[in-house]
Amino acid sequence: MTEFTPLATERLILRPFRPEDAAELHRLINDWEVCRTLAAVPYPYPRALADEWVVTSGAALASGRAFHLVVTGTEDDQEVVVGGVGLRMHRTDRVADLGYWVGRRFWGHGVASEAVGRLVRWALANLDLDQIEASVATDNPGSVTVLRKIGFRQVGTGTQKFLARGGEHPVLRFEAAREDMHGAKPEAVPTGEKPLLLVAACALIDTDGRILLARRPEGKKMAGLWEFPGGKLDPGETPEAAVIRELREELGIDVASNCLAPFAFASHAYESFHLLMPLFLCRRWGGTPTAREGQVLAWVRPEKLSEYKMPAADLPLVPLLRDFL
Repeated sequence: MTEFTPLATERLILRPFRPEDAAELHRLINDWEVCRTLAAVPYPYPRALADEWVVTSGAALASGRAFHLVVTGTEDDQEVVVGGVGLRMHRTDRVADLGYWVGRRFWGHGVASEAVGRLVRWALANLDLDQIEASVATDNPGSVTVLRKIGFRQVGTGTQKFLARGGEHPVLRFEAAREDMHGAKPEAVPTGEKPLLLVAACALIDTDGRILLARRPEGKKMAGLWEFPGGKLDPGETPEAAVIRELREELGIDVASNCLAPFAFASHAYESFHLLMPLFLCRRWGGTPTAREGQVLAWVRPEKLSEYKMPAADLPLVPLLRDFL
């Protein structure tokens, strides 16, 4: 995995742990009121365990197995450790487990919601994840409030072993999927009353027969899903003109209309609108496709397209492209 770029919020920075964080990490977490809420943390919390955590969390981050980050803020123009937040990836599915804590002196300031929300939104937009899960002790109402505030749904109850408490304790189980992190779902609209959304897309094909996919960046609807470059038609705009404009804006390339070959179209009913999307093929363009809107780009062989998670409307186009190419 490439080096992790710290995540920023209005007040906080989420970054990998450093050796110099260990002393303050130990001071903040070696607190019964903190430890009792964390399933895998003992109490007392040994100082050596803080040094070990800095090393093991760095190794897990480098391998992509987990993303454990220290949360820092600023006091008197100095960086201070506030808490920690992390995700542990499941091995066999596109799911991760969430954990977090905040030092007691920072409670009541919205720090947990700000840090956890930032990490979860980033993860669903940038990692191969469809869902994030969390468990909270039933006597930890503050964490329940944090999860509900940022969009998690309670999906059940259970029990979990808490090291600091020395046994099993009842918990509430929560989940969040990609759509949960983009506000409330729109109300369902009867099929005959849904507005029609016109979108045009293009499958750019290079000389090796690979197709360019773009991953929707954090902050957009369906962030984290892969799609064919393109976008909505402006009023009075033709599909060809929309594709040419979108490819210039999104990728910085120039395409002539006679290089666009109509290939297929997608027609899909979402909850609040019906999408109609013609797909063009293009093998010639000017310039080098470059991500200009924060998206990630990938050149994918046709037989590998199904390995990339896509919006529902794009899925029927995949076997057509695979068979054609």
